[in-house]
Amino acid sequence: MIDSTLTDDEQELAGLVREFADEVVAPRSYQADRDHELPLDIVAQMGELGLFGLPFPEEVGGQGGDFFALCLAIEGLARVDQSIAITLEAATCLGAMPVYMFGTDAQKAEHLPDLLSARALAGFGLTEPEAGSDAGATRTTARRDGAEWVVNGTKQFITNSGTAITRFVTVTAVTGESGGRKQISTIIVPNGTPGFTVEPAYDKVGWHASDTHPLTFSDARVPEENLLGQEGRGFANFLQTLDEGRIAIAALSTGAAEGCLEEALAYSQSRTVFGSSLSTRQHVQFLLARMQARVHNARLAWHHAARLRDNGRPFKTEAAIAKLTASDAAMDNARDATQLFGGNGFMNEFLVARHYRDSKILEIGEGTSEVQLLVIARALGVA
Repeated sequence: MIDSTLTDDEQELAGLVREFADEVVAPRSYQADRDHELPLDIVAQMGELGLFGLPFPEEVGGQGGDFFALCLAIEGLARVDQSIAITLEAATCLGAMPVYMFGTDAQKAEHLPDLLSARALAGFGLTEPEAGSDAGATRTTARRDGAEWVVNGTKQFITNSGTAITRFVTVTAVTGESGGRKQISTIIVPNGTPGFTVEPAYDKVGWHASDTHPLTFSDARVPEENLLGQEGRGFANFLQTLDEGRIAIAALSTGAAEGCLEEALAYSQSRTVFGSSLSTRQHVQFLLARMQARVHNARLAWHHAARLRDNGRPFKTEAAIAKLTASDAAMDNARDATQLFGGNGFMNEFLVARHYRDSKILEIGEGTSEVQLLVIARALGVA
């Protein structure tokens, strides 16, 4: 369902992505999930459509759009395949955006053309075994040795870190101490750097076609010019990036919630029980109505946050509200749709089963629901 409040250009983009999702992504979704493999040919087609460059200006190789446009694309893809949607979200929000926002002219010139065309992917290494929501507990270190940084530590749950086209991972690392507090910086570590190991992929509950690995750094040496942004500002810069990512995850969650609604609606109309379709039963009608209300509220929430962001206004609290609202909608709709499908809902060949597995991480990644509640409570002045 394309929102009539969108501009003509936004409606055109939403329609384009919807068509691509239905005709190219959806037919491959089940097999990619079974194979646990990201289809890079689909990623390349997404690059040709310009999806990876949507929120970036044309002078750096982008499409000259805005963040709202990117989120529209993510929502449209997530209807049929969350793994493909998170690949786009992570590649833009966590891979390319930090380079665009904090990189030097040389770093932008070197990396953005390929990242924004999907000829290359990049990951962002924040989470560690002892540093998830408490990102300030980072233990990975980077020390100067002459004209190089020497990186040591581990990262986990890093998206787009081990594909055949992954170019680098930007990692947060402790580079010093000031006033008794860690100074955290971000450093670009190219794939293939001696001492940098991309460990075997995870065996995940969901997002099977999304590339996700733990990373190990053992005296991995990179040039000092691989510092991304100002030394000691890595954590602060990441928080800004994370706020934007939460809006994108809210858009992804909205797409997932809508995908479950579409599947449940179609199934209820085609499934005959005791001589009539499921859709004639009032309790099913009410279930579908609640699913639609969740999609509507989730979309309103991320639209509001994204518009604020694109207009240069504060959006931290609104991003948290959007992610909380939309991730709840995705999980609730997945649960209801699976229940409606009955035994079929437990079979991975049905999209609702994959959404049921995939949607749980939406309440965890890029800030858990509890973190979103804390952000909102702080805005109210009670935390």
